[in-house]
Amino acid sequence: MFDIGWSELVVIGVVALIAIGPKELPTVLRTCGQWMGKIRRMASEFQGQFQEAMREAEMADIKKHVDDIADTASNFSSNFDPIGSVRKEIESITADTPPAPPIEAPPAEPEVARAVEPPPAVEVATAEPAPPPTIPPATSKPGEGA
Repeated sequence: MFDIGWSELVVIGVVALIAIGPKELPTVLRTCGQWMGKIRRMASEFQGQFQEAMREAEMADIKKHVDDIADTASNFSSNFDPIGSVRKEIESITADTPPAPPIEAPPAEPEVARAVEPPPAVEVATAEPAPPPTIPPATSKPGEGA
């Protein structure tokens, strides 16, 4: 703390011995020790009170933060009604628009517009039978691989 070495302490001791005298030196040193103890106790007490005040301030800050979180959570829980909000939105939309006409089922078979044509002429069948169908000749010869 003061950066006092052994040589400096010896010099201070010799000066104290000469100035105070050997008879009263132990009493003076005891008194100085008591004063140093009192100063150290006061310093530690002050430091403890300071740290306690810091903890209280920190605790007050943490308590405020926790209270804010609790308020936010209670607002969410009290205002959280998804079904009710959807219902209100649907009611507001349906109140602004006229009711839609009912949806009709599509017809079973779609009607196709056909042009009206006269029926085709009927040909009279003759006594000749129709020729049999012909089979085209094969292009590959038997025995050859395909």
